[in-house]
This record gives sequence, structure tokens and C-alpha cells, in this order.
Amino acid sequence: MNFSIPPAPRNAVLFDLDGTIIRSHDGIIESIHAVLRDLGHEPDLSIDLTWVVGPPLRDLLGHILAHYGDDRVDEAMDLYRRHYEGGGMRKSPLFDGMRHVIETLHAGGTQLFIATSKPRYLARKILHLRGLSEYFDGLSGARADDSGAEKPELIAALLREHDVARNHALMIGDRRFDITGAHANHVRALGVLWGYGGRDELIAAGADALVSQPDELLQAIATQFELMAKHAA
Repeated sequence: MNFSIPPAPRNAVLFDLDGTIIRSHDGIIESIHAVLRDLGHEPDLSIDLTWVVGPPLRDLLGHILAHYGDDRVDEAMDLYRRHYEGGGMRKSPLFDGMRHVIETLHAGGTQLFIATSKPRYLARKILHLRGLSEYFDGLSGARADDSGAEKPELIAALLREHDVARNHALMIGDRRFDITGAHANHVRALGVLWGYGGRDELIAAGADALVSQPDELLQAIATQFELMAKHAA
């Protein structure tokens, strides 16, 4: 009788997009300010909106509108899409060093995925705009109406649809949503400090390790996979 040995699972890295791969802050804030003006409000520039990069769009717009005594969330979402797709998304350069990280991991045989709260079609456009589409094996994002944007579900979908073993997967992101979403799926998570969450937020979320700069990321990833291999032995 012939027996076949199944191939060993490949390591997989799941990346957040905004604040991890792309510097999206300016395009998002500019689009939000345009929405507020369209709705008849003068944006309060004293409010720190750094936090808006990461949460689901409906939640963040609802929170911002409440400051102006406005509850027109559906209208705001439509306006935001128009402004962001019309120009905001083009103001999303790569963080220095991230192209090298992605190209190196891909060349080494690591599976690469995107898990983002952005709508899938927008994330694909941004990857194409930055010349990164060819490096990723899959993408999980919100639906076109921005529903389904919760990180635990997005990560679970990637693991399931691409048959990724949890003990061979690593999530990388800049916000607590990335860390808690990974841990909800029993996946280890690295928190990156060049994004928009910050050290305290990532530590409180339980990040397995923190990375200060993109040029430290490849070594940090290698260390995490070594730890997984030791635990599996």
C-alpha cells in the first residue's frame, strides 16, 4: 500500500494595512474633514483624530458626528467613500522599509495575507496602486457597505479559506483590534510602533512582542516562528 506524507504547513504572516504597511493618516483625516464640511460643520481642528485609523468606519464616523450633535451616519459613510476614493486613498504611501519586508518574506516562501477593516475592493485598489498585489496570497476585508469589519471574523475567514494552521500564523498590526483579533483565533500577534495605536495600547491588548521600526520586523517575525516551532516540538 502506498502512503503519502502531507506537506508541512507553510508559515503565514497576516498584515494589517492602515498604519502597518501604509501611512494612511493624512488621506483619512482629509476625507473626514471633507465629510464634515459637506454636512454643514466646520471641522474642529483641535480634536486629535489619530485614533480613527483602524476602527470600523461606521463606528468612527458615528463617534465623530456625535461631537457635532449629528447622527447622519449613513450619509456620512457615502460621502466618505466618495472623498476617499476620489483622492484620499492616493495619500497613503508605504512606510519606509515595508516593501523590503514584504518582498523578502515572499521570496523566502512565507504566505502573506492582508486582514483589514477596509472594504476588500478598496484594499485591493491600494495594494495595486502601491505595486504590492503580486506578493499576497489572500485578502480579508469588510464588505462594500463596510459591514463585516471586525478583526476576529476577518482573521478567522483567512485561516479557514486558505487552510492556514494557527501555530504557523502570525498577525502584525498597529492597533489593539489586530492583537485581540489574532488572539481570539489563537494566533500570535506582533504590535508595530510606527502606526497609530502606540505602545500603551498594544501592551494593554497583550501583544506578544513590539517592534519599533520596519528594519527590525524581519528578525522579530523570525523569532516568533522559532518560538512557535519550539512550542510545537
